[in-house]
Amino acid sequence: MLVEVASLAGFCFGVERAVESVEKLLAENNAKIYTLGKLIHNPTIVSSFEKQGVEIIEASDIDRVFEQTNKNNPCVIVIRAHGAIKEISDKLTAYAAQNPYFKICDMTCPHVKKIHKIAEQHSKDADLTLIFGNIGHPEVQGICSYVEGDYLVFEKSEDLDYGKMTNKKLLCVSQTTQKLSEWEKSQKNLKKVCTNPFIFDTICSVTENRQEEVDALSKRVDLMLVIGGKDSSNTNKLYEIARKNQPNTFFVEDANDIPDIRLTPHAKVGIAAGASTPGSIIKEVKKKMSVKELTTGENFAELLDASFKTLNTGDTVTGTVLSVTDAEVHVDLGAKVTGIITSNDIIDPMVKLSDLYKVGDTVTAVAVRVSDVDGVATLSRRRIEASEKWESIVAAYNEGTILEGKITEIVRGGAIIILNSVKVFIPASQSGLGKDADLSVLQGTVHKVKIIDINEQRKRAVASIRVVVREEKKAAEAEFWATLEKDKKFTGKVKSLTSYGAFVNLGPVDGMVHLTELSWKRIKNPAEVVSVGDTLDVFVLDFDVEKKRISLGHKTEETNPWTLFTNQYSVGDVAAVKIVSMMPFGAFAEVIPGADGLIHISQIANKKIGKPADVLEIGQVVDAKITEIDEENHKISLSMRALLEEEEEIEVEVVEEAEAVEEDAE
Repeated sequence: MLVEVASLAGFCFGVERAVESVEKLLAENNAKIYTLGKLIHNPTIVSSFEKQGVEIIEASDIDRVFEQTNKNNPCVIVIRAHGAIKEISDKLTAYAAQNPYFKICDMTCPHVKKIHKIAEQHSKDADLTLIFGNIGHPEVQGICSYVEGDYLVFEKSEDLDYGKMTNKKLLCVSQTTQKLSEWEKSQKNLKKVCTNPFIFDTICSVTENRQEEVDALSKRVDLMLVIGGKDSSNTNKLYEIARKNQPNTFFVEDANDIPDIRLTPHAKVGIAAGASTPGSIIKEVKKKMSVKELTTGENFAELLDASFKTLNTGDTVTGTVLSVTDAEVHVDLGAKVTGIITSNDIIDPMVKLSDLYKVGDTVTAVAVRVSDVDGVATLSRRRIEASEKWESIVAAYNEGTILEGKITEIVRGGAIIILNSVKVFIPASQSGLGKDADLSVLQGTVHKVKIIDINEQRKRAVASIRVVVREEKKAAEAEFWATLEKDKKFTGKVKSLTSYGAFVNLGPVDGMVHLTELSWKRIKNPAEVVSVGDTLDVFVLDFDVEKKRISLGHKTEETNPWTLFTNQYSVGDVAAVKIVSMMPFGAFAEVIPGADGLIHISQIANKKIGKPADVLEIGQVVDAKITEIDEENHKISLSMRALLEEEEEIEVEVVEEAEAVEEDAE
């Protein structure tokens, strides 16, 4: 028997982190450990922790635990990966702040926390929040608690009354472990009735990849076993997906649940497991299936008769690989002839048969020549592969899957991209380039595309780069707005200038720095301080998600000229200042860039002058003494006269000392 275990079977990151945290707390043995509800949906793990003293409590038990917690009886309450409702989370935080011996170990999955944040930030701006999930699941109950306003939980696309949602502002999120295909179906229907629903793709990528893998695995095996707790949402979704492809699918919690199964010889068994299933249980199930003696349900005579079934040229057959060399592959067809695939059947001469096939693989091919005398049937995979690859293109079209391939030709009106060895046409309008652009720049490049049209009869497909770019941009923008917050810092490039400010690119979106935020000194035009292409450090002053506007700041207290001045100078200090302007009553001089001081006309010279220009000129650098600093009004008083008088006093002192010395000498 051949047993294949899905590569993504078992603990996901969030569950593994939660289990490891409890194991670590048990090893430290410093406090009584409680979990708020069952830590994970796996009875084996939960039972093991209970035997080690971990106690499961509900929200109603929190007050009791808090009252009995003290120095001699400390505790830790673990919040599981599903998270907790907001009211309970807030209560736990408040209790922990009151009692140092009452601690919280928050193991809420980061993906779930992200949904909480989205609901909290954006639901107040929506007419209705739609939550795709199971209303009884603790993760969904937690999400609902963060919603401000009306919300609706639905499990299937058909549950929604789309007619009542026309022109409404909708916020849409999904439970992390929901079925991806049903979520995408719901999104498509919503977009038909709502011009701009605010949709966040919150199904966990691990869940998404796990579901895709089980979908593929269940299509190529004779029996599927899906392992996990019966109340596990993600495991139930895996079971539904597998059951749809392979009716011979069983839901088991461990090896003891494996039913008495009847299969034919050489049967292939697939094993998948939910995110709460430990590796030890998966190994136990695999081991039991590997050594299990399965009842075939057929007698020897029937099997013998089947082994001598005839095979004709043109028949499509399925068999099991018996041996592989670089020259040929031998296949057991369950007939009186052995199937052979030769190296001539490979389209790419650089690929070896041993790279494509392994002993035990199931192969479907077409018999191109049958010789009962030699006991050999020559098989070809080319026709089957062509059909399979075309079906993969059709499936990608129906499911809206993104494919990746290389553009190999530039043709009239567009380009040809190779997807799963199938040539697909990309019209120039879907290339992602501008109108009348030179398509030759795409030659040899790799791109992600979506199939946007299919002609089943002619087996022709049309793909679009532009659709993927638009969707990725939209997703990036949604992620950006979901994580945006005031005072968040960015480094961006100046994209354009207007009379009132500068637009700075922050990645997916642009923000605007108003004229007054560009510089501490008064400017009339942004071009005085920045140019298009300049890199600018900015921070978020305010934003409006609905209007897609962001106000940015650039000035900080650290760059405030007045702050720089007061950190460097005090009253009585002498500074080299530059004359920047003159008035009838005095001259203004720059002490440091952005901080000017006034030299009153009476403080320019040690004698009376008619006007400042009699002594000074614009751009001249002179020494001046700081005589006063007005902190409240940010004004600086300077004096050149004070320095001149000090020099005169020094000269007088020197003369007097010299005269005194002469008198002493006489």
